[in-house]
Amino acid sequence: MIYYLLALVVLIADQLTKWLIAAYMEIGETIPVIEDVIHITSHRNAGAAFGILQGQMWLFYIVTIIVTVGIVYFIKKMGQTDKWIGIPLGILLGGTVGNFIDRILHGEVIDFIDVYIGTYSFPIFNVADSALTVGVILLIIKLFIDERKEKKEKADDKS
Repeated sequence: MIYYLLALVVLIADQLTKWLIAAYMEIGETIPVIEDVIHITSHRNAGAAFGILQGQMWLFYIVTIIVTVGIVYFIKKMGQTDKWIGIPLGILLGGTVGNFIDRILHGEVIDFIDVYIGTYSFPIFNVADSALTVGVILLIIKLFIDERKEKKEKADDKS
């Protein structure tokens, strides 16, 4: 299915960029892309988003397996009839597997996108993290649109 191909594209982009960072940069090294806005910074994270749950790999393995099975289930169940559910799920699958591979191979996740918003330094992230964020946002938008459509149909039925 097309959604698995999308997941594969996300996974390849994620793993390729992480490999480049690990192969060509020292941990802590930073390269400004846009000064004071975006840097490429070689970083490792043994936790979850924002560095929480450091070193709890067993928890990440269990949660990731459950989430991956759930995503595949929903791709099969809902993705065949609604591409606007399948696309975000494919993106989520690629991001989930991308970070899972890092945890299995390295015991930590390779992060490198370092964003500054004014004086705030956003936690460093990677392509998989971006895919997870985009996938969730797309799903939320889809669900919001569906709920509004359903309310409108109910209101029309009452008229």
